[in-house]
Amino acid sequence: MPTEVLLPQWGMEMAEGTIVRWLKKEGDPIQEGEPLVEIETAKLETDLESSATGVVAQILVPEGSTVPIRTVLAVIAAPGEQISPPAIPAPPAPQIAEPSTQPTTASPPPQGQTHVQVVPAARRLAQQHGIDLSQVQGSGPRGRVLIEDVEQAIQAPAPAAAPASPAQERAAVQVVPAARRLAGQHGLDLAQVQGSGPNGRILIEDVERAIQSPAQPGAQMVELTGIRRTIATRMMQSLLTTAQVTLTTECDVTQAMALRAGISRQWKGQSLSPLHLVVKAAAQGLKDHPRLNAVQQEDRVQLMEEVNIGIAVTLEEGLITPVLRNADAKSLAELAAESRELAEKTREGRARPEEVTGGTFTVTNLGAYEIDGFTPIINPPQVGILGLGRVVEKPIVSQGEITKGQMMFLSLTFDHRVVDGAPAAAFLQTVKGYLEDPWWMVA
Repeated sequence: MPTEVLLPQWGMEMAEGTIVRWLKKEGDPIQEGEPLVEIETAKLETDLESSATGVVAQILVPEGSTVPIRTVLAVIAAPGEQISPPAIPAPPAPQIAEPSTQPTTASPPPQGQTHVQVVPAARRLAQQHGIDLSQVQGSGPRGRVLIEDVEQAIQAPAPAAAPASPAQERAAVQVVPAARRLAGQHGLDLAQVQGSGPNGRILIEDVERAIQSPAQPGAQMVELTGIRRTIATRMMQSLLTTAQVTLTTECDVTQAMALRAGISRQWKGQSLSPLHLVVKAAAQGLKDHPRLNAVQQEDRVQLMEEVNIGIAVTLEEGLITPVLRNADAKSLAELAAESRELAEKTREGRARPEEVTGGTFTVTNLGAYEIDGFTPIINPPQVGILGLGRVVEKPIVSQGEITKGQMMFLSLTFDHRVVDGAPAAAFLQTVKGYLEDPWWMVA
């Protein structure tokens, strides 16, 4: 019986996904658990694996299309199995010069040629540098190509190749005929035009934009694509649909830094950062102030039982927030180890969808950039986000005496539709208190 491959919902905030790249084509054999298609969501790019073994009988959604969750993307069937016509027309198949009279069957790949499993971040890097992934030796599980493998391939000396002729360069650019004619009329070099169609195909609108845009020597036009475009949309949506207010307080973390130094010596190489201490304090504070551990759903607020804290991780193309689940129930050592592991997986493009969704609160850290206070933007549908700045030595006046201490700013942004100023301030003071007397974290 044919198996439909649906676009899953990875997290309750996911509503749609974009088909970035099909890793198989119609007629290809596929195994259960083998990557079938690369999907881009609001959180990340990831491979969707096949839920059945058989042949890719139909691909129903072309690359570049954005579709809602639970859309049928493809159909997997047994070799030779008859299937019903698709509800959504499939893209037209390429024309064949001499159609065969023999029945078509799926053939195994040639000997020595296998499907290359690649993490999305490595695939993007390879595309940027023109690396043939079939020639890259993967060092990950089951030979999966990681970003480090692509970086090594980029650094390796490449064999000299004959320069491409102008005709070859022009042929390499995919252009719709009308766009090619218009470019010829205006003397426009299509190699300098960024295509917005599927697989970078140049459309007539792209040529029209290039004609209208004045040349600016020394300037580069960068399109907002992929995760960067998604972040731009979500941040603007967050600011336009929520009543955001930011409260800032200065926290004496002298004792917390002493605790950090002592633990780091004991862990021998496994460092403890200020971020880990703030996450631990925030997790406990959210149990004391559950109104901030919530998600907004239209005209309702859902107070969450689990404290799932998202940690903002910086990537070249934007921010991703892997989630520490049940953070309030974990020890400081567990939080630190899991935070490091999730951050590493996110930067390498190995994070699974369930590891970057389902957050109930977010913590973001700009202390490494010598920032003190700032106004973090809420990650919808959450209602709060806590930012921490750098740790700075300052003189502290206590009981009429001046001593040297270590201070850090905390910046809480909350949705005033859900939480009033006084309860939000009380939460911030609770977190501050936990950090200023931190020894309970190791009790």
